[in-house]
Amino acid sequence: MIKFADRVSRIASSPTLAVLMIAEQYKARGIDMVDFGPGEPDFPTPDHIKRAAIQALEQNFTKYTAASGILPLREGISKWHAAQFGSNYDAAECIFTTGGKQALFNALNALVQAGDEVLIPVPYWVSFPDMVKYTGATPIFVETRADDGFTLRAAAVEKAITPRTKMIIINSPNNPTGAVIPADEYERILAVCAKHNIWLMADECYSHFIYDSGKPFSIAGRANSKEHVIVAGSLSKTFAMTGWRAGFALAPKEVIEAMTRLQSQSTSNPSSITQKAALAAVTSSMETVTAMLAEYERRRNRILIGLNAIPGVTCASPEGAFYMFPNVSKHIGRPGGAADTPAIAKQLLEKAHVAVVAGDAFGAPGYLRLSYATSMERIEEGLRRMERFFAEAASAS
Repeated sequence: MIKFADRVSRIASSPTLAVLMIAEQYKARGIDMVDFGPGEPDFPTPDHIKRAAIQALEQNFTKYTAASGILPLREGISKWHAAQFGSNYDAAECIFTTGGKQALFNALNALVQAGDEVLIPVPYWVSFPDMVKYTGATPIFVETRADDGFTLRAAAVEKAITPRTKMIIINSPNNPTGAVIPADEYERILAVCAKHNIWLMADECYSHFIYDSGKPFSIAGRANSKEHVIVAGSLSKTFAMTGWRAGFALAPKEVIEAMTRLQSQSTSNPSSITQKAALAAVTSSMETVTAMLAEYERRRNRILIGLNAIPGVTCASPEGAFYMFPNVSKHIGRPGGAADTPAIAKQLLEKAHVAVVAGDAFGAPGYLRLSYATSMERIEEGLRRMERFFAEAASAS
């Protein structure tokens, strides 16, 4: 019997990727699936970004680079973030990573260790608790309330802090809820972190997809934030570059140096071709992002109406990202019905051929996560199938 290292035994496979794999198996069998599972844009990578990658290939830019990424790219990311959010980082305070996930992973492993505690607001992105467990630290969950829009509050953060607290990870706009922390509340949370001398890891994966509250916001744009904030950024969603694996971190120079040491002994540099594509992304127009946001908002409005029209399903309007997080708890526990949310998700997959992710994966039983990063035609079909599924489930119980 193989005995695995404790650090591997502490983590599990991603539930969202598991749904993606099962949906692909159904599709391979010729079954028409409505896939609300994957959290990635259905838009193609913009042409100017693809051309930059092609040019890199043609110019044989295919060798190793510095582990933290080429200097023009780190300069470009720092300037782009400053232009978008008012931050103040230079190239020495930036590292380019193989996706935003590696930025989070490297920062956690550079700063957090066994015996520490890391605060994680609930609902959370599925990878946060496992990343924390991998370091040997303990995830401490900070609850948010559905009737408060799942907004993280500074008072709740301060209440959860102990002498062991090393960091809090904040994802706003949030995956899975789409919640956006108001700027003034975010500033109060930063003040709490500064007071207790803990790190604030700002996961800005969905930073540019905000519908109702105006301009994208970064806590790193606030004065005196740098000594307590680590930005974990991603170009995956913003520029429809999920498969390119393009992420970055912005942090104090000493933190970036530690992350670079870790990266140099694990993956080394991210793809040289991706780096050139990323440079084109952050040094060109944001028009494609604006166009994507407008289409996501159109889809959000339609699927929100459709979900709330299903008896026993309620859904708040997400302020950002591209996820719906409907409450389906009224359909749980009925005689002959589903025992829990994973059972509902499984039945939706098998009977209605609709792929969703159970809220349990995000620390929120009773909810489902649906990604509306898909066509309006698929959204309409998915709503029809879900309405029929829940009506039949209610009549059978």
